Amino acid sequence: MKKLLNTLYVTTENASLRKDGENLVAEIEGAERARVPLHMLGSLVTFGAIFLSPPLMQSCASHGVVIVLLDRVGRFQARIEGPVSGNVLLRRQQYRASERPDEIVRGFVCGKVANQRAVLQRALRDYGDEFAPEAKNAIDAAVTRLGAILQRVGFAGEGADVVRGSEGEAAQLYFGVFNHLIRAPDAEIAFRGRSRRPPLDPMNALLSFLYTLLTHDCRAAAESVGLDPAVGFLHRDRPGRPSLALDLMEEMRPALVDRLALSLVNRRQIRSKDFSVADNGAVLLTDDGRKTVLTAWQERKKAERKHAFIDEVAPLGLTPFLQAQLLARHLRGDLDAYPPWFWK
Repeated sequence: MKKLLNTLYVTTENASLRKDGENLVAEIEGAERARVPLHMLGSLVTFGAIFLSPPLMQSCASHGVVIVLLDRVGRFQARIEGPVSGNVLLRRQQYRASERPDEIVRGFVCGKVANQRAVLQRALRDYGDEFAPEAKNAIDAAVTRLGAILQRVGFAGEGADVVRGSEGEAAQLYFGVFNHLIRAPDAEIAFRGRSRRPPLDPMNALLSFLYTLLTHDCRAAAESVGLDPAVGFLHRDRPGRPSLALDLMEEMRPALVDRLALSLVNRRQIRSKDFSVADNGAVLLTDDGRKTVLTAWQERKKAERKHAFIDEVAPLGLTPFLQAQLLARHLRGDLDAYPPWFWK
């Protein structure tokens, strides 16, 4: 089993990162604040204006530590990495399969819809007595319709475009009742529909931030097994877009991100004070809010679950790698189909 390496998140602007021996050292105003052995790192993610010394960048590249640069609000800026050891034969198979994506698209969408349905079922099981009757009925109806979509996608022979349409229908149902799952005391923390660029309410800001972190992990997972993260199946190719990383994250979003976001607001770890509103109306996490979310994200990745297909217990943070590995095995012909990841 692959070891789950750490991701170091640096959020304090004007911090300085340098190399000292085989360690990464973080300093703020000349004072050392953290020291991490490079061999324990899988990636380094910085927010805003952070100084990176050239020797540190060189050492990260040689150790296989990917550096991701985000702006203050979490938008992707750049990625620094050493030579990528892509498997040319595997990638040729990936490119061929991307021209006939129907079955792989079906696998991704089945995983996503099943996990969306599981999130709603878990909410009904844990808090069903607390829901107002109209909310409970709406969630029940969404669960039933998601089950019908799952059956239609899993057993019918439609092409990729039809399956994509079913995925969109499922997303509308799921997010249509998502606000009922929020039990935060702050009226400002509500979900009024998905908004992305920019997020227009605190819940969307929280979801978008976590989706960015998951995309990074999925891209790293695809590259680690030799796949091209830019060539996807569910998401069509677009210059500059990591389509395969977006494919892989779809089935993980409900369980890894949505559940975590709900837990943070429902347990009052994240409150309305942890968000700010920009001049253009965008809602953003504050520095303190971002640190709270990053800490919870790291803990979430350490939680262990049994992977149904490989029949082994593994940290949730390894799920992107395991699914990328299974996809690679399918493309090589070792597996008849891509096995989706089902959260239970």
